[in-house]
Amino acid sequence: MPPAFANAESHAARELIRLALAEDLADRGDLTTAAVIPPSAAGSVSIVARKPGVVSGLPIAPLVFAEVDPRVRVELHAADGDRVTKGTVVAVLTGATRSLLIGERTVLNFLTHLSGVATLTRKFVDLAEGTRAKILDTRKTYPGWRALQKYAVRCGGGVNHRMGLYDGVLIKDNHLAAWVGLDSRPSLREAVAQARKVSPKDVTIEVEVDSLEQLRDVLKAHPDIVLLDNMSPATMSEAIAIRDREASDVQLEASGSVTLETVAAIAATGVDRISIGALTHSAPALDLAFDWGALA
Repeated sequence: MPPAFANAESHAARELIRLALAEDLADRGDLTTAAVIPPSAAGSVSIVARKPGVVSGLPIAPLVFAEVDPRVRVELHAADGDRVTKGTVVAVLTGATRSLLIGERTVLNFLTHLSGVATLTRKFVDLAEGTRAKILDTRKTYPGWRALQKYAVRCGGGVNHRMGLYDGVLIKDNHLAAWVGLDSRPSLREAVAQARKVSPKDVTIEVEVDSLEQLRDVLKAHPDIVLLDNMSPATMSEAIAIRDREASDVQLEASGSVTLETVAAIAATGVDRISIGALTHSAPALDLAFDWGALA
């Protein structure tokens, strides 16, 4: 079942569509199309996958043409989250040729990027299959694109980490570094206790550690999640053994330098979660293109 393209995604898409069309058209419109395409021309175009992957962002296509020309008919031939092969038609658009040309690049910019995120996520998910590890994104998203990029991660079978600073506590090394100048710097255990004391009851408390010594200390405060930063698989295995002995209810998350080459070994250690910034900040675009039919 495909993930829901809900209000948050729709709102983000509409805002970005307006910005994208304003960048393309300004107050003069599409000069090339106006110069060479007759106003009466009409036709259809297929959006086709030129490489295999996982599609995401298809509901954005009708939103683009709702702005460009509501008379354009958009027929979706695939669903977000579908694996597609080279040559798969994912949508067919029918309407005024001028309108189709005006909307072409905006539609493809959304679909190729979001499908690229979904495709990369699916590769990581497949490599972690058979383990307990869930593949998560991070806050390393493009400004304004977070809801859509995290939606694409779900299309690829991944799981969303916190959406922002507002919906979860994650105590990182930078928070510790920022305590410089205070009379006393709290330990990680004390920081977790403080966060638990002042945060809403339904908020997850997570803390980053970079050594087994820090892990042993912070487990005494029972955070919900401990993030194991840039640890080797061997060290992660030790961390899991410590967790199982001392606080079995705490989840362990691996993060830092996770690649397609290393994720299987990391997942095999038994960690519960693997967070990967590259899912959103470094996903290569999936090659999708407009294939034109005969003009009427």
